Amino acid sequence: MTVARVTVVDDQELMRDSLTETLVRADYEVSAFAGGEAALADIRDRGADVAITDLKMPGMSGLEFLEHTVQATGGAVPVIVITAHGTISNAVEAMKKGAFDYITKPFEPDEIELLVRRALNHARLVEENASLRRELGRPGASRRMIGTGAGGGLESVSEIVNSAAASDATVLIRGETGTGKELVAEAIHARSPRSGGPFIRVNCAALSGGLLESELFGHEKGAFTGADARRIGRFELAGGGSILLDEISEMDLDLQGKLLRVLQEKSFERVGSSKTISADVRIIATSNRDLEAEIEKGAFRQDVFYRLNVVPVVMPPLRDRKGDIGALARHFAASAAARQGIDAPVMGNEALAKLECYDWPGNVRELENVIERAVVLSRPTEIRPKDLLLPGGPNGSSRVAAGGAGAKTLAELEREHILATLEAHGGHRKRTSEALGISDRTLRNKLAAFKQEGAEAGEEKE
Repeated sequence: MTVARVTVVDDQELMRDSLTETLVRADYEVSAFAGGEAALADIRDRGADVAITDLKMPGMSGLEFLEHTVQATGGAVPVIVITAHGTISNAVEAMKKGAFDYITKPFEPDEIELLVRRALNHARLVEENASLRRELGRPGASRRMIGTGAGGGLESVSEIVNSAAASDATVLIRGETGTGKELVAEAIHARSPRSGGPFIRVNCAALSGGLLESELFGHEKGAFTGADARRIGRFELAGGGSILLDEISEMDLDLQGKLLRVLQEKSFERVGSSKTISADVRIIATSNRDLEAEIEKGAFRQDVFYRLNVVPVVMPPLRDRKGDIGALARHFAASAAARQGIDAPVMGNEALAKLECYDWPGNVRELENVIERAVVLSRPTEIRPKDLLLPGGPNGSSRVAAGGAGAKTLAELEREHILATLEAHGGHRKRTSEALGISDRTLRNKLAAFKQEGAEAGEEKE
């Protein structure tokens, strides 16, 4: 897979070297510059996947570099801004001018790694949705965006997306991991009257309760240990636009109570402040869990569920929409080939049959990974069965007759897929979590559960 390129701009040599070392160690290709002019010329010439810039620099300032980069790339290159304690207001201005995020000095290496990873995921989504945005204003675009296969609930999803986009109601998108929930959220925002405003994403599973509260609502200087400067929260940054609360079921109960106030009263306070701030924002949430079951267990608040579930959208799994596999596979093959600078391969009939026989526990995201791997590693003119690396046997088929002998549960298929992906990435957990489209914490929890299950099975055999 192509190594992501990161452009670093900072007039301080020590900071440039530190960022370069951190990012190279994280397997990124880094180009570092002391000034914005040279960095911008390099981006125009060679391109970049992410840019990191200091705000205060002689010559071209960080804000000017941001504006020129956004203009030169059409916003395709996310820009992360580095700011000192006294320039938070400038960082907020940078966010309004199109910066992906900002980070305050001093920061830890894992903080900048996490930001770059988020920026890359964001850029990938923007790239995949570029054609979608051009289609959004045309009649019937939603169906082409979501899928073309008959059945599987796609028609009803298209209708809901069309009607929900015109309103300002809260939307709850539910479905298995990899079914395209974020894509639908993006489409709803892009077609809404708020499309000119920001679209802010927050992964509720990636942060602990205290950190997530600060991320959502912001905090004042001195609000808690380590709060060395004021931080503007995501709800405030999303003003006039939409906020996506991804994996909302991972939010702890105390924070759910604070979210309830935002849902009911459209207002909140920063951590450590008594000043009430209005939340002019549309809320879209996603979940891959059975929220009713979570309510029964006491892990999710019923009142929050009702407030979120104003407009419910349920994404069907890929195994229920096999008619879309061919179109999706051809689209992913063309996209991967374009990124590699090669001609798009033809999807052979035998390869398509192999894809349609697989149950896709990772859904559309897994299909994309399989096709990209086939294109990148094999560079075929025609994709054949041998180019498709699937878990579950020599033919990559995990489907058996319903109720037949040897039928596997979804949990077993998930386990097989996760372990196969981990092996394919040489045991590298960060790359595995990115390939699977899950957080590092979720991957660690699942691997720990697999290990525990194996220990229990060993005890039973004894």
